[in-house]
Amino acid sequence: MEDIKEKIPMIIAVIIIIALLVGAYYFLVIHKDLYYTQIDNTKIEEVSGSGDMNYQYTLKAYSKNGKEKEIQFMTSRELREGAYLELEIMQIRGVVDWKEVQTNDLPDDVKTVMNIE
Repeated sequence: MEDIKEKIPMIIAVIIIIALLVGAYYFLVIHKDLYYTQIDNTKIEEVSGSGDMNYQYTLKAYSKNGKEKEIQFMTSRELREGAYLELEIMQIRGVVDWKEVQTNDLPDDVKTVMNIE
């Protein structure tokens, strides 16, 4: 019985460490946030030495709640002026995917901050 009582703190510590590792893995590897932006080709910079990613955009983007964040991402081509994009963003890696969306696909709070009717 004493053996079990002596091992309880170690068991609790192992459980806490495992929980922290699972949480860190989720937020750093699995969890993705969605942001929305509109292409402004005056905010594009041509870059070299990045393989096939030759263009870098620096744009204001908005979370589904309308929270603003400046986002940088690279593309292989210049994107269509005025197009709306949905950006998948990971905590450490930044933008990992994007797709063009229609105005009616934007969350209401994003439409409000972007002045879209």
